[in-house]
Amino acid sequence: MKNIFSILIVLFGIISFAQTVSFSGKRDFNIEQGASGSGTPAYYLDVKKNGYVHFGFLQINQADGKETREEINAGKYNPKVMKVYFKTYNETFYVKFDKEKIYLTDENGNIKKSDDCCPISEFAKLNCNCESILYK
Repeated sequence: MKNIFSILIVLFGIISFAQTVSFSGKRDFNIEQGASGSGTPAYYLDVKKNGYVHFGFLQINQADGKETREEINAGKYNPKVMKVYFKTYNETFYVKFDKEKIYLTDENGNIKKSDDCCPISEFAKLNCNCESILYK
C-alpha cells in the first residue's frame, strides 16, 4: 500500500510539473532589443527538470575582453510572475514566460511597455510590449 501511495505522489508531481512548465533546458532572450551592442549582457533562463528556474547573464567588455557573469536560482516556476535579482549590478526585474516568449512585467505580472523594448526595425514605434522570443 505504501508503494502505491508513493508512486501516486510521484506521478502527481510529474503531472503538476508538466502542466506548469512546458519545457526544460536553457533559452536565451533579449527583451530590450534596441539596447544591444558592445558590452550588453546576454541574458538566459534555464528551466531545470525539477521545476526550478535559473536566470543568468554573460557580459563581455569589448575593450579588455573581461567577462562578467552571474546565475541565480529564482525558485520554482510560477506562470504569473517571477522575481529576478542579480547581485552583480544590484538589478531586480520581474518576468513571466511560456514555452515561446518571455515578458518583462511589474510585480503583479502586468506586461510593461517601453520605447526601449521596440525592435530596431520599428525604431519609430513607441511604447512597445517588453517581450522577447526564447531562443534555443
